[in-house]
Amino acid sequence: MKSEFGNFAGLTVFSLILIVILYLALFLYNKKGKEEIKMITLHGNSLLTKEHYLKFAELNQTDEYSDLSLNGIKNRIEKHPYIFKAEVKSDGRGNVDINIKEKEIYAVIIHNSEPYFITSDFEFIKILEFTSYNEIPLISNAKIPDKIVPGIANKSSDIIQAFKIIDAARITDQDISKRLSEINLKYGGDVVLTFSGMNYPVIFGRGNEIKKMIYLSIMWDKTKALELVGENTSYIDLRFSNEAFIGKKTGSGLI
Repeated sequence: MKSEFGNFAGLTVFSLILIVILYLALFLYNKKGKEEIKMITLHGNSLLTKEHYLKFAELNQTDEYSDLSLNGIKNRIEKHPYIFKAEVKSDGRGNVDINIKEKEIYAVIIHNSEPYFITSDFEFIKILEFTSYNEIPLISNAKIPDKIVPGIANKSSDIIQAFKIIDAARITDQDISKRLSEINLKYGGDVVLTFSGMNYPVIFGRGNEIKKMIYLSIMWDKTKALELVGENTSYIDLRFSNEAFIGKKTGSGLI
C-alpha cells in the first residue's frame, strides 16, 4: 500500500510540476516581444506631424501601451497610407523609437474633386487633413481612368509623360525642379508648364524632356543676364528643335 501511495503521490507531484511548466511556457510565449512601454517617439515624418501619425495608429494614449508589442507597433504604423516602411526599436527601459520612411511623392492631382498624391510607384493616395507639403507639382488636365484603385499602380500615358518631365527637371536643374508648380497635360495635347516666381507659362510640348530642360536652364541663365525675360514676356515655347521662342506682349523673338 505504501508503495502504491508513494507512486500516486509522486505522479501527482510530477503532474503539478508539468502543469506549472506548461503554464509558464504559455505565459512567456504570450509575453514574447512585449515589454512595459512607457514612451513612444516617432522620427522621419514630413507630410504629417508626429502626433497625427501616432493618433492614426492609436499609439497616442499611454494607458493603452500595456498590450503592445514591437511588432504590433510596427504593423499599426505601417498601415498609414503615407508610410512606406517603419523600423521600431526599444532601449529595453520602456522607450520605443519609430523611424518611418514616407512614400516618395511625385505630384498632386485633383480627381473627382478630391486631391490625391501620386507616388513614385504611380499609387494614388488621398491627401488627408492636416497634411503639409511644398515643392510638389500639380498635374492638371490629365487623361486618367475614371476609377482609381488605391494601393496599386494607376498608370496612364499622361501620368507617365508628367513623370518624365519631373525626372528631367530633377536631373537637370534643382532650381527649375523646385519652381515647377504645374504640369498641364491638355488631355493629350502639348504640355504647358508653370513655374513659381514666373508670370508666364512655358509651352513644353512632348518628348525630348531632358534636352528641353537643359535648354530651358541655359536659356534662363542667358536671358536673365541679358534681361530678355521680364514683365513683357507672355510665354516661352520650347516645341521648336534647338530653339526657344519668347512671346512678348509687344513683339516676339527667338533665342
